[in-house]
Amino acid sequence: MPADRLHLVRHGEVHNPRRVLYGRLPGFGLSADGRKMARQAAEYVHAMQRPVAALVCSPLQRTRESAEPFEELFGSEPVIDERVIEPTNVFEGKRMVRAVLNPWNWRHLRKPALPSWGEPYADVVGRMNAAMTQAWEAADSGDVVIVSHQLPIWITHLAVAGLPLRHDPRARRCALSSVTSFEMVDGKWTETAYAEPASTAGAVDVGAV
Repeated sequence: MPADRLHLVRHGEVHNPRRVLYGRLPGFGLSADGRKMARQAAEYVHAMQRPVAALVCSPLQRTRESAEPFEELFGSEPVIDERVIEPTNVFEGKRMVRAVLNPWNWRHLRKPALPSWGEPYADVVGRMNAAMTQAWEAADSGDVVIVSHQLPIWITHLAVAGLPLRHDPRARRCALSSVTSFEMVDGKWTETAYAEPASTAGAVDVGAV
């Protein structure tokens, strides 16, 4: 039998004093508050009293650190999967407002539906679906936890809901250390729940595009 439920968990707050768009850049780990958020997310899933058959995370530091409390609570060693990583974007290392106001960068904004500033949304949907399906089918039973990033999780939500992939990044419903849950029914993903178990008041959340 496959898994019973799959949870896409976003990482906690990142230590980002310059408030840049960190994307896939190295050296961006969790802040002290971010570690607390990751713990709260893990405790939320643990409180469901459902066995976790597999723990997966992206290779970036912030997701590996966010997976640590899940490993501690469930005893599952995380498997690194490149397919659930943050998308690429041309604004990595820059502050968003400054980047957008620079006329040199306007060419990257010409096709927001694609988007023209980074990895195509359709490609993100494809790799996320592949990673989720493989983890789902590999489990004998129990739940699967995948620790990923805001854009991959939100774009997966839109695709599963049958909504347009083009969207306003400011309107994403994907808070730090949030948990978006899915089940596969008749070969199709169905979203079953969304929760924000972590205390995020005052958090800095400006690293994603």
